[in-house]
Amino acid sequence: MVTVAAAPLRTRRVPGFALALAAVVAMMIGASAPSPFYPVLQQELGFSAATLTGIFAVYAVALLVALLLTGSLSDHIGRRPVVSAGFVLLAISMVVFWHADSVPLLFTARVVQGIATGLLMSSLSAAVVDLEPADRPGSAATLNSISPLAGLAVGAVVAGALLEYTSSALAEVFGGLTAVYVLLAAAIWLLPETSERREGLVRSLTPRVGIPATARAPFLRSAPALFAGWATGGLYLSLGAPIVARELGRSNHLQQGLVVTVLTGIGALACFAFRDQSARRTTIFGTTALAIGTTLTLVALAAGSYWWFIAAAVVAGSGFGASFLGIMRSITPAAAPHERGELFAAVFAVSYLAFGIPAVAAGIASPHLGLATTTFIYGGLVVALSGGAALLRTFGSKD
Repeated sequence: MVTVAAAPLRTRRVPGFALALAAVVAMMIGASAPSPFYPVLQQELGFSAATLTGIFAVYAVALLVALLLTGSLSDHIGRRPVVSAGFVLLAISMVVFWHADSVPLLFTARVVQGIATGLLMSSLSAAVVDLEPADRPGSAATLNSISPLAGLAVGAVVAGALLEYTSSALAEVFGGLTAVYVLLAAAIWLLPETSERREGLVRSLTPRVGIPATARAPFLRSAPALFAGWATGGLYLSLGAPIVARELGRSNHLQQGLVVTVLTGIGALACFAFRDQSARRTTIFGTTALAIGTTLTLVALAAGSYWWFIAAAVVAGSGFGASFLGIMRSITPAAAPHERGELFAAVFAVSYLAFGIPAVAAGIASPHLGLATTTFIYGGLVVALSGGAALLRTFGSKD
């Protein structure tokens, strides 16, 4: 017998699931949309490569601090207030970016965006799992893997195309995203609340990354693959456009953005293709493809071929997506509902450490070593990480 209270919750579950997934995609569109604008802003405002690296770094640092402080916040006060506040902050960051005419404003935009994304990542991922339809078990882990990659792909290609073919790209990209984020901040209150208030709020704000005991073993087993996958993403997102422009001779903004779009778009397709495979098999394929794809990327760079570079991104992207899906499918079922925000905070803390630290180091090194040499060193480390993760998963635990 279904109670009166349970019936509306079940009725709102499917549209709530769809809205939460759309919110994840929208959040990640904003994460990649600024990338094509950086070379243009660097030229217009006249800042150095080191400053550009700093603009990238403050986003990653702000995001990680937010995750450490508020990763389990939605487990204590509910998903809706945390998600709504996150989208309000994202809207503010887009307005600042839209009107940024100085380096301090660019830094401000990225800090606010990092804080907002840190608030949203764990709480939105947890909401997607909470709202998973009962007749589609496992779909949350799959779609939690597809949605971020799809958002990154859309943001990069749309921003690149508008920058190349229109004269008002800043207003169209960042004005449009501002409106979307304001709407989502309001619409999120239509979702059913899936996390009841509980004690320990103040204690939860202590900077830490907590891994629930039941999820500790699968998390530690997955950590090498998680680090390898996001280090690959950092290679492409931080160095992809400069490589295309300076080493492969392509000045077209759409072609520069296509590198990120191919990597993350193919990653999203790989998540869908491997949705019925075991977590272990998916992770082994993913880490192996990461190693092969990154190797091919370095070969394409040495040959000076743009289209071979794109083809290599297809292979690396399939590995990025598959490894992330395998990881999410390993860890998602291991946490209780009240522990999901904390668990996803740990996942994304590792992800963004892998994404941010090597990319920032590469940004600092490239003015001294040269972009090509820096890329070969970075890529070699990614190949070693990915290959090691593949071997660990192949010869390690069989579950």
